[in-house]
Amino acid sequence: MAPKVSREYLENRRADILAAARDVFIEHGYEKTTMAHVMEAAKISRGGLYQYFSNKEELYEAILEERLAEVVEETEKLLENEVSSYWDLLMQRLFGDCMKPDDRMDPLIPSTLEFFITGRSEERRREYGRKRYAYGVKLYAGVIQAGQQHGEFSKQYDGELLARSIIAFTDGLALDHAILDDKKELQLKQQSQLIVDFLQGALKVDYDS
Repeated sequence: MAPKVSREYLENRRADILAAARDVFIEHGYEKTTMAHVMEAAKISRGGLYQYFSNKEELYEAILEERLAEVVEETEKLLENEVSSYWDLLMQRLFGDCMKPDDRMDPLIPSTLEFFITGRSEERRREYGRKRYAYGVKLYAGVIQAGQQHGEFSKQYDGELLARSIIAFTDGLALDHAILDDKKELQLKQQSQLIVDFLQGALKVDYDS
């Protein structure tokens, strides 16, 4: 009789697999990564890996979804109560804890672009892309609309429209970052500061950037 495995163990093992897989995708890219690479990195058998994920696509979707869903949920909880600064929360969602533009880009971005571009004709991939986009809109629009409702932001522009503009801008930077050999040519920090300046003007906030 096989020993009973706790839910906590299964959840921790799954988290370990996702962490190892993320590193593998960063190293090899989406297309060149195989499930064998992940098995080796996670130190898990073929049967053990397929117990959690049936294929590479499902595995990559889990990597993408876990963090985004976590951030959306965390943001919704914060917005249940009035926060001290909706601008600071928006900057945190854009740039992380530093809340300011810099020259760093998520190293998983090239693999993510590859994932969506190579699968653009597949309905499953397109459906997941739509779902992820909706998550992003919900995240940024939620913060902006809450700031508008509490009088911190101007209502001149629709919050959801501004959220879509943020996504279009950041996705464009991500694409350029993935294809340009000379990263300095992108001027990532300077371009990111432009979106901050744009948002300050659109929302009519006056904070030091």
